[in-house]
Amino acid sequence: MFVDGLDYIAKAVKDPKKRIIAEGANACMLDVDHGTFPFVTSSNTTIGGVCTGLGVPPKAIETTIGIMKAYTTRVGSGPFPTWLQNDTGARLQKIGHEFGATTGRPRRCGWLDLNVVKFSHRINGYSSINMTKLDVLSGIPELEVATHYELNGRKLEGQMPSDVEDLGRIKIHTVKMPGWSEDISKCKSKKELPRAAQDYIDFVEKELGVGISWVGTGPEREAMFLN
Repeated sequence: MFVDGLDYIAKAVKDPKKRIIAEGANACMLDVDHGTFPFVTSSNTTIGGVCTGLGVPPKAIETTIGIMKAYTTRVGSGPFPTWLQNDTGARLQKIGHEFGATTGRPRRCGWLDLNVVKFSHRINGYSSINMTKLDVLSGIPELEVATHYELNGRKLEGQMPSDVEDLGRIKIHTVKMPGWSEDISKCKSKKELPRAAQDYIDFVEKELGVGISWVGTGPEREAMFLN
């Protein structure tokens, strides 16, 4: 079970019959260089970690898929611009089972923060995005999506403030959208979704300029469809 990791990866990269899949364990904003320091982890959680950690040469990376919830969460401390400290936030936490897999700590929940996703896309260069937990939004009459920030009168779009103090002072700009009440956990295609859910996906794609390749509609492994 022990191998020379660098040699093992190098041979796999050259082998036309092999494919290498690398999965990130932490979110972009926990990256030690680009995240919301000091509320970060100890390593590079962005695409660069594939190269520095596994020894994969940059030119060998063919596809980069971003994994994004239909809303935004944060575990632990630190500024959280779209955090919902109300019944809606508690609803997202309960229905989405938002508790740390290892620690069990409750995750704070808020509206989808597209400025963070745009920032993440700048760093990682996503080929497409996988939107998970769309079903958790079912039953909320009106949804909001944060499109960008404002700091001292300056618009920040795909940019993050240079320190957490400024992040705690930013103003978020949101777009309100109608919600839906239907159970979407059995939907196997986009056209089966309620019109409002389809519009939500379309709006996010347009804002990001990146296609959403997969949509998660429930906790089951099969509750996901190719968009």
